[in-house]
Amino acid sequence: MKLLSNFAASSHRPADLHLLRDADIRSAGALLAACPVMLAEAGEVVSDAHRPRLTIVLRGALALQTDADEPGRPASVRTKILVGESVGEQSVLDDEPDPAILTALEPTELLLVGADVAWRLIEESDGVARNLLRLLSFRVRAANVQLRKRQKLGEFYRQLSMNDGLTGLHNRAWLNDMLPRLVATAAQSGRPLSVVMLDIDHFKRFNDRYGHPQGDQALRTAAQVLAGALRPTDCAVRYGGEELMVLLPDTCGSVAATVAQRLCERVRQAAVFADDTALPHITASFGVASLVPGQDEQGLVATADAALYRAKAAGRNRVEVDPSAVASRPAGAAAA
Repeated sequence: MKLLSNFAASSHRPADLHLLRDADIRSAGALLAACPVMLAEAGEVVSDAHRPRLTIVLRGALALQTDADEPGRPASVRTKILVGESVGEQSVLDDEPDPAILTALEPTELLLVGADVAWRLIEESDGVARNLLRLLSFRVRAANVQLRKRQKLGEFYRQLSMNDGLTGLHNRAWLNDMLPRLVATAAQSGRPLSVVMLDIDHFKRFNDRYGHPQGDQALRTAAQVLAGALRPTDCAVRYGGEELMVLLPDTCGSVAATVAQRLCERVRQAAVFADDTALPHITASFGVASLVPGQDEQGLVATADAALYRAKAAGRNRVEVDPSAVASRPAGAAAA
């Protein structure tokens, strides 16, 4: 930056500075008189990473940037500092250098106010403290708005990351997060929890014959059957590939077996269309398991998976129920 003059020798007036509006201009002007007025060229970084200070724009504009969120990524422009506006108030109050990056957007004249002078302005010039409180209050509100927006956006992307893009069902990441919670809740409350695993029969053969886009449509059709046949408290998951899963809280094994039989029939009856062309109906094999005392989520899934493979070995397009599920205590909840 190039030194132009001090503030007293410049053509700028204290009354033009937002921080001094309705303040004691005479005393403020006297305190600012010796502060330097600097000229920054367009693109020049004017931050001071070593000491706190106020930077006030007298002509031109600054870009206020934050440090890059990740190494190697450029900082992003958050806002502009325009004529009469200041930046660095928080650094003066905290007595810490401002980590923000200030860059001149065009040839810009700046008034640089050291922390000692800034504190004297606050203490000796009537109205400056009031303006400072208003300014900081506005920035806190603006920061809270941005934080809420980021939280909502973060939650949106978190939810998006928990859903399977093809079927719209929950995905494996969601299952890994939710199933341990359901198991813990069931174990603590003594309420039943059942799991149904299903695998579309001969899916590779279907893909090879009709094509992967048609296979994707078959998967979507099966997912729609599950999503349309369950209670709001039940959950459908794409476990992986052509394997799907249904979680049935507060549902005993006998009721879960009835639900699985119903789903098996609905999958068998569901029409698969691709580009308005009817494809052969699909079928699926089902395995049912219920949580038993001392079992964790891995054991529950393994038990359901073993029942599923028994269904496939027995000829597919059927339901196999683990014996422990049949012996589980009835639940008060009704089936879907």
